[in-house]
Amino acid sequence: MLRPLSLLIFLIVFLAAFTPSYQAPYALRISCGARNDIHTAPTNTLWYRDFGYSGGNFANATRPSFITPPLNTLRYFPLSAGPENCYHIERVPHGHYSVRVFFGLVTDPTFDNEPLFDVSVEGTLVYSLSSGWSNHDDEQAFVEALVFLEDRTASICFHSTGHGDPAILSIEVLQVGNNAYNFGPGWGRGTILRTHQRLSCGAKHPKFDADYSGNHWGGDRFWNSINTFGQDSDTNLTTKNTIKLSANVPNYYPEALYQTALSSTDNQPDLTYTMDVDPNRNYSVWLHFSEIDPSVTKEGQRVFDIIINGDTLFQEVDIVKLSGGVNSALVLNTTVTVSGRSLTITLRSVKGSHTIISAIEIFEIVKAEAKTEISEVKALQKLKSALGLPLRFGWNGDPCVPQQHPWSGVDCQFDSVKIKWFIDGLGLDNQGLRGFLPDDISKLSHLQHMNLTQNSIQGNIPSSLGKITSLEVLDLSYNFFNGSIPESLGGLTSVRILNLNGNSLSGRVPAALGGRLLHRASFNFTDNKGLCGIPGLQTCGPHLSAGAKIGIALGACAGLLLIATCLTCWWKRRQNILRTQQIQARGAPYAKARTHFSRDVQLARHNNGHENSRTAAENGPILLS
Repeated sequence: MLRPLSLLIFLIVFLAAFTPSYQAPYALRISCGARNDIHTAPTNTLWYRDFGYSGGNFANATRPSFITPPLNTLRYFPLSAGPENCYHIERVPHGHYSVRVFFGLVTDPTFDNEPLFDVSVEGTLVYSLSSGWSNHDDEQAFVEALVFLEDRTASICFHSTGHGDPAILSIEVLQVGNNAYNFGPGWGRGTILRTHQRLSCGAKHPKFDADYSGNHWGGDRFWNSINTFGQDSDTNLTTKNTIKLSANVPNYYPEALYQTALSSTDNQPDLTYTMDVDPNRNYSVWLHFSEIDPSVTKEGQRVFDIIINGDTLFQEVDIVKLSGGVNSALVLNTTVTVSGRSLTITLRSVKGSHTIISAIEIFEIVKAEAKTEISEVKALQKLKSALGLPLRFGWNGDPCVPQQHPWSGVDCQFDSVKIKWFIDGLGLDNQGLRGFLPDDISKLSHLQHMNLTQNSIQGNIPSSLGKITSLEVLDLSYNFFNGSIPESLGGLTSVRILNLNGNSLSGRVPAALGGRLLHRASFNFTDNKGLCGIPGLQTCGPHLSAGAKIGIALGACAGLLLIATCLTCWWKRRQNILRTQQIQARGAPYAKARTHFSRDVQLARHNNGHENSRTAAENGPILLS
């Protein structure tokens, strides 16, 4: 009895060990301006509270369109806080993502109720809001882009254009299949697909959150006179169709859009859509079909051509034949280059009386911008903190991209070999900057000119500046730099202009810099009272190294200590002598009396026995008791 049970347990453990675990796709939805998590209908979607992502201010929101999520707060970014403001979302797994941003309106009547601004994702400009986006009849209250995220972060930035303060209702970062919307050559990690138009054909109203993925499908409101099929149609046809995706369609495509379709009529045999687009762009067109018309049951009953901007791109399309049966999904894709301002899609019948289509998706193909070298971005962020850069500068996101919105005071250069941007210039003169220059300034290794004149920067000139061998112009004049000029600046062999005047520098100008004067370099060291060593400055004394200066200081201290010791010994000896003299002065009368007594005794002895007297040598020493 125990053996079969043990075998069963072993099989369960074995299967558990070797069965690959399923990991749910990454999904993050932020309700901007919200202080608590929120769930919204109809799918009970979770929106996280807005905490720790960015600057800006919280406010109550007015949803400008009925396709936006039912959220009541937003975050807005006043221009006084800087022209660039970003959400930096950390710990995002590598992969392919759909990034969506919804816009809202601040309910305060003193605000401009329709701000116009630009949106970038991962440094690439994906959308510019145009006037009228907040109208209820307009479905452009959000932007959506398909992008690959590779550095475990998602950077979504909003760039002011001087027309109101950017106001953001919500942000979604949703992982999709790595092969989703693969349009062929040119598709990959260097490409972003921006959603330009998405229509659920045959549906009167837009669909928001109609499926678990939260896709947003525009309603086919302008085609009500055409035959529609499915639950959402305006006709008497109310059959409920169960759509079954064909095997070659990725699971990313929602089944909900295949439950309705738009069909041509006898009066209008051609089914035509015309959409406004931006000129001179490439667009990826995705056409969704499913044969849900009950009158069509087999191949050959409905055949049509698809014409885009006058070119027949798909001939004799038979949905049943290509999809494998009725109620099965068919997706056709093509890439179109549009030179004008409109994109026209026409379905022309070849067999059968009518054409049919379920959904249309139009994506603009955007080339992803190359990013700035990450070490140089971090160096600028350290510089921003060390100098206390004013908020009006912004300095959020990537300093070089999007190219339409570079950081103020930063010049960039593109390296076509490394496919990266580098910082080659800083122009922050006369900006009221304080603080100090950090050592990390040396990580701007491609810097060619740096102008920080007329600020209030303090501290020493960092010796690490000498590592930026590409520097040609360095202007640090009229600040509060102190200390000596680092010897390392002598290694700036490319420098043509070096202005250090108007500071509090001291010491000898490095000899290597002085020698550069002979190579037509322009240096200015004036208005530094302590500098010396080159023509135009005061003459220096014997040049001593730092070690020699330390030795001299230690020797001087030792000498002072020796002098103090000698003075102390002399003073104590002097005090002893004076004390001895005082004692002798007090004992003088006693010594005099004793001397007289001894003399009288000797005279008496001499007079009493003069004939028998002897000398002291003869009598021997006098014994004293």
